[in-house]
Order: sequence, then C-alpha cells, then structure tokens
Amino acid sequence: MAPDVMMAAVRVEPAADELADFEGVVQLHWAAVLRYVMASVRDRDAAETITQDCFMRAHQARGRFRGECSVRTWLMQIAVNLVRDYGRNRRLQFWKRTQESAVDLNTAGEWIPNRDLSPEARVSAAEQVRAVWRAAGRLSERQRTVFLLRFVEDMELLEIAEATGMKEGTVKVHLFRALQAVREEMRRQA
Repeated sequence: MAPDVMMAAVRVEPAADELADFEGVVQLHWAAVLRYVMASVRDRDAAETITQDCFMRAHQARGRFRGECSVRTWLMQIAVNLVRDYGRNRRLQFWKRTQESAVDLNTAGEWIPNRDLSPEARVSAAEQVRAVWRAAGRLSERQRTVFLLRFVEDMELLEIAEATGMKEGTVKVHLFRALQAVREEMRRQA
C-alpha cells in the first residue's frame, strides 16, 4: 500500500469507528453544539431545532466524513453553517427580531459557578456576563461566531478555522476585533 493511502486510512479509521456509534457521538457532543447554537441565536426553541438538525445532517452524511478533522470540529462546522442559514432566512426575520431577548440576560449570570463567591461577587460577575453577552450581540456575524467558538466552546484557532472555513489568519483577525469590541463595551459599562 502506498504511504499516502496508508496515511488516509489511518486518519479515517478512528473517525469511522467513532461515527459507527452515532448515539455515542450525540451523547458526547450534544451539549457543546447546543451551547454554541444557543449562544448564537439566543432562542431556546430555535437552538434545540438547529442542534437536532445538525445531528440529523451529520447522521445522514456520516459516510462522507473524511476524517480530516475531529468529529467535534465537523459537527461545529455543520452547526456554524446552520446558524448562518438561520440568520439569513428571511421568513424568520420577524421572529428573530421579536425573540432577540428570548434568553433572559438576568439569568445568564447564573451560569457562572458560584460555590465560593460572596453574594456581592456573584452580582458583579452576573453583571459582567450580561455586559459580555450584550457586547457579543453587537458583533458582526463572523466576529460573534469566532468569539463564541473560542470562549464558549474553548476551541483552538485551527479548529475554528476548520469549522468556519476561514483561514487561521482570518480567524485571528476576527477574534482580535471581537475582543477589542467587547473590551471597549466593558470599559463603557464601567
């Protein structure tokens, strides 16, 4: 067997094994995909629908998965595209505008682990989280996508590049600009 063919077989084999147990894939990655989608669309019903659609599409395309990236990155790529499609869908524009505040920013601060925080520190942390969410909501689509994948899903820059189809340098630029915008918004809030 030629070295190139052997390398391709080695890359595809683990992914093929992982995708053979698709229920396991869903259990392992559902929460991460839902978190990203929820942070992107800020509508629980839409996020659950998009997440379900993501896994349905992945299940249908699992035979075409080439193993060039991790299954997680592949699923996030599907989710990024579905979120983009959701935002562009003109039939949903009315609902998008009316549902923009579907995620209660007052409860977003409750997502912070707070075992050892004083009540004052919890209130301060919750306000900071709300300010970050507001700032993220004002970012361009690409900046918001990169920002959420990096800080909500803790993805590396190369993973984000693969998931979004951008070059790594482009991801860095969007992340830099997103961070500048969020920091500026936080300074204005202070």
